[in-house]
Amino acid sequence: MITGITGFVGGKLAARLTGVGHELHGASRNPNRIAPPEDVVMHRVDALTGVGLDRALDGVELAYYLIHSMEASSGAADGGFAERDRRAAERFATAAAAAGVPRIVYLGGLVPPRRKASAHLRSRRHVERVLIDAVPGSVVLRASIVVGDGSPSFRFLVRLVERLPVLALPIWRDYRTQPIDERDMLEYLVAAGLRDVGGRTLDIAGPETLSYGEMITRLADLMLVRRPALRVGFSQTPSTSAVAARIAGAELALVRPLMESLDGDLLADDAAARDLLGVRLHGYDAAVEHALRDWELREPLRAR
Repeated sequence: MITGITGFVGGKLAARLTGVGHELHGASRNPNRIAPPEDVVMHRVDALTGVGLDRALDGVELAYYLIHSMEASSGAADGGFAERDRRAAERFATAAAAAGVPRIVYLGGLVPPRRKASAHLRSRRHVERVLIDAVPGSVVLRASIVVGDGSPSFRFLVRLVERLPVLALPIWRDYRTQPIDERDMLEYLVAAGLRDVGGRTLDIAGPETLSYGEMITRLADLMLVRRPALRVGFSQTPSTSAVAARIAGAELALVRPLMESLDGDLLADDAAARDLLGVRLHGYDAAVEHALRDWELREPLRAR
């Protein structure tokens, strides 16, 4: 079963797994948002309230947990994205354990080893613990930026490059990370579900370590646009995230937590994942070109 099947990762994973010999089920609060791949059985499930979970999980041998509550809050009682993530994970984990699901695969975020993580990354870490405590055979994959046409963080960067005549790069431009091609991320998810790796937490990453500034300037070059870069000596996340969200046409509820995570290097120790799961990796430029091609199949890029 693939939760969050109407989202970016869930939809891509369903397409990847269709026709390879598994009985696929999809779970979503709004299953009618998409036309699911052929032979996928859809379930209406609300992990926040628990509605539909027991029925959807009955007989499931592998569950992909791809629920992230980054949308805007619905009110003071809502508790924000971290509280929504906690409630959803706890209800899902309890229902999966009761149904006898032997493995959950969760795609979370890299965690900085020597500094305090942002609220966004702390929430991902808490979800990891909840799922593994309930179903010990589960697998956690931790990734940084996923380069794909539907990846919210990648789309945010593309919109900034497309719409800003000058790229103002705050101090986080020099921090480094390891972006991963969506195709490689999907292969890791498939392997984590089918290989004998239960009970592990694994970092996954692309083959290149890049600063955020390098990622953005190379993205502009691959989009075939000239964008002078201006190095600025401050960050001021609350104000800059609001401006960036407005320029990119993205929700502040998504942009601000992501930008709050840009307070140092976010690097993976992916040797174990590469050894155990054997995924061949695409470089950053190939990942961007693939993502832009997929993007342009659905909508034009004005700056391309």
